[in-house]
Amino acid sequence: MKRFFVIFLSCMLLVPSFGSFFVYTSFKLNQEEISKTICVQRKMIFNSCNGRCELQKSLKKYADNEKRMQNNLKEKVEIVYIQNTPTANYKLVTPIESGVTIFSSSDEKPIAVSNSTFHPPSCFI
Repeated sequence: MKRFFVIFLSCMLLVPSFGSFFVYTSFKLNQEEISKTICVQRKMIFNSCNGRCELQKSLKKYADNEKRMQNNLKEKVEIVYIQNTPTANYKLVTPIESGVTIFSSSDEKPIAVSNSTFHPPSCFI
């Protein structure tokens, strides 16, 4: 069932591209009748048209219809884009202050410098 469905959808996608082929095929199947009834030059003795004028009209009509459908699709593709931004409700949370101070800050001049915390790498020459 899946395979049939896939084949069917593939054929439906390919049908519009074979439109002019279908017009030509239907013309060839009915060419004698078209040349006797519809053709503009049907009353002429040496009719070299054989209904090809009607084929040209049909192909032009099909091409115009195809252009019109493409323009309609272009108009439908031009969609108004709306920016959908999620809105989040943010609440202001007050920071929790602890009574213990880890570092002390002072405005006084330093008394001594400790060299034990930082040692630059020694260079070997």
